[in-house]
Amino acid sequence: MNYLSVENISKSFGDRVLFKDISFGISKGQKVALVARNGTGKTSLLRILAELEPPDEGSITYRNQLKVSYLSQETNLTATATVADSLTDNNHIADALLNEKPHYELTEEEQTWLGKIKSVAGKLNVDFFHQQVGVLSGGQQKRLALAKVLLDEADFVIMDEPTNHLDLDMIEWLESFLTTTSMTMLLVTHDRYFLDEICDEIFEIDNGTLYRHKGNYSYYLEKKAERLDNEQASKSRARNIYRTELEWMRKQPRARGTKSKSRIDAFYETEQLAKKKTEQGNVQLDINISRIGSKILEVHRVSKSYDELKLIDAFDYSLRKGEKIGIVGNNGAGKSTLLNIITGNVKPDKGKVVIGETIVTGYFEQQSADMSGQKRVIEVVRDIAEFIPMSGGRKISASQLLERFLFEPSMHFQYVEKLSGGEKRRLYLLTVLMKNPNLLILDEPTNDLDIETLSVLEDYLASFEGCVIIVTHDRFFMDKVVDHVWVFEGEGKISVINGNYNDYRLQRKVLKREQKKEERKSEPSKPKAETPKKKLSFKEKQEYEQLESQIQLLEEEKSLLEKQLSEEGINHEQLMEKAQRIQQIIHEVEEKTMRWLELAEYT
Repeated sequence: MNYLSVENISKSFGDRVLFKDISFGISKGQKVALVARNGTGKTSLLRILAELEPPDEGSITYRNQLKVSYLSQETNLTATATVADSLTDNNHIADALLNEKPHYELTEEEQTWLGKIKSVAGKLNVDFFHQQVGVLSGGQQKRLALAKVLLDEADFVIMDEPTNHLDLDMIEWLESFLTTTSMTMLLVTHDRYFLDEICDEIFEIDNGTLYRHKGNYSYYLEKKAERLDNEQASKSRARNIYRTELEWMRKQPRARGTKSKSRIDAFYETEQLAKKKTEQGNVQLDINISRIGSKILEVHRVSKSYDELKLIDAFDYSLRKGEKIGIVGNNGAGKSTLLNIITGNVKPDKGKVVIGETIVTGYFEQQSADMSGQKRVIEVVRDIAEFIPMSGGRKISASQLLERFLFEPSMHFQYVEKLSGGEKRRLYLLTVLMKNPNLLILDEPTNDLDIETLSVLEDYLASFEGCVIIVTHDRFFMDKVVDHVWVFEGEGKISVINGNYNDYRLQRKVLKREQKKEERKSEPSKPKAETPKKKLSFKEKQEYEQLESQIQLLEEEKSLLEKQLSEEGINHEQLMEKAQRIQQIIHEVEEKTMRWLELAEYT
């Protein structure tokens, strides 16, 4: 059953064509993701589908009486309404959210809805029902808007970056929620694990054209690589034919009647294909970094509280050369506060931070505070330097650097306020890297960046010779970049995990399992006879002994594959094959570790 039909729609801004004559349909139950580079029209297309702005041409048609909900990046909630009123139109339910004991009985249906609202709102940490929307932070408003969309139970849901402003636990809950729901959806997100788990089809906008790929994100990458290889081969063939036909065209008399009209038409078609851009280029990150000495960063017994809220309690750490740290924890736990203490923007209550003399810090904040919307793009870069040192001792101009970051010459004199959200973030990242830092501190660098830029940034950071400290909710990004995780556990406690996010997640599962075991032990004994302790069978003993070596072999294979991914000369097929095998190994290691723990209880 077709829920949405889009026929030949186009959209341009001035002479900038976002997309032209694109058509597609979405059927009941489909979960579709839209991917494209920043500034190529993702949000514009979603707004057109939400009927908030018209296309230049074409039409969109929804099935009759279909309920559509739209989660935008900019929330449109009523500032004077309470959170309770925003979550429900039912006054009885709103009153029950505000008062534990309302003065009247709720119907059975109202009680069910009250339970649903509390469940969804609780998972997204939206429990401030009395507050007015206008006093909430941007992140709180975004989570409230997401809760509202999920509770709408619409037939068709459009979501623009739903994971922004969510912590990792919230993202994993949302992933589970959307996987099990039957709602039809179209979403834009840069979270690749999220895409892999939820979506069954990927729409890609590239050079104004829409491409459709059945399957999840991993399958899309494979098919895109094949498409680009085929396009490159077609372009090479067209160039060879074009050279031959161009010579024929030049030799023929000027009078068109003496030539074959079909051959002339074919010549212009071949010319168009031969000169077509198959790719718009990649972001190039080969900016020089400053020399790094032996002393980098030392955090000595740092503590920070706000009134009764303890965020950091006597945290110690000494950063080693080349180390890359990922920071995780619930929203409001103190992650950004720690970054601001390290950079000197916030003073600790106790303790101190010592930074080495050779250290040049580059701080990428959540808000691009220093970028004036009234400046032109080229002015933002020239305010830092007219010429920028690159690796290998070379220098390039500000305009050349902009082109390496995918800002075409026509955009250099555009005002910053005219850029898309992702383009602003990419420009801000450029200004941070221009200062040649050897210690990068990145606070949510993945927000609003397109997937292609994220991939390039990941590769750059993975081979970065300096140190990196990152706060991010992008699990894929963290798995690829970091080698240690700082975990904000609450009450000021910060624990340190060796490994990436997946290693932290696995250790957390092990810890929860151990906690459940302790809880079972501490439960009061029951009068009935105890069940005799299970003993391992001969096969289980063999399995237990083999699991540890199997896990070690898998980890070694994973390390080897990760090393091979960074080698030069690897083609698309090899890249996809190795990346998929790494994901398979991660799942196998997790399953085998949990099985090992299960058997260990009875050894």
